[in-house]
Amino acid sequence: MSQFGFTINKPRVIDYDLADKRVLSYVLANEPSFNLCIFCGSCTSTCSAGNFTDFNIRKLKMFIRRGLVEELGVEAEKCMLCGKCFLVCPRGVNNRNIVLKVREALTKIESHEL
Repeated sequence: MSQFGFTINKPRVIDYDLADKRVLSYVLANEPSFNLCIFCGSCTSTCSAGNFTDFNIRKLKMFIRRGLVEELGVEAEKCMLCGKCFLVCPRGVNNRNIVLKVREALTKIESHEL
C-alpha cells in the first residue's frame, strides 16, 4: 500500500453520553450554583493561581462537564482556594466551593465510594 504523506485525523467529536458524570452529579448535588455559570471569564481573569500557574477555572468547569476525571485531578490541585473568583462572579457562582467539591468527588472516586 502506498503512503501519500498524510494521515487521517481522529475525529474530534465529544460524546457526552459516554462521559463520566459522577463528578458532575456530585458537584451539582452539593453546589447548585454551578449551573448559573455563563462562562464569562471574570473568575479566570482575577485568579491568583492563574497568575502563577496555568490554572484556568473555565477549563476546570469544561472538564467537569465533559467527564474528564484524570484532567480534573491535575487542574483542581492548582487552585489556591483564595475565593477571589467568588467575589467577582456576576452570577454568584461559588467557584471556591466547586473546586472543593471536585476534590471531594475525586477522593470518593479513588476510594470507590462514588
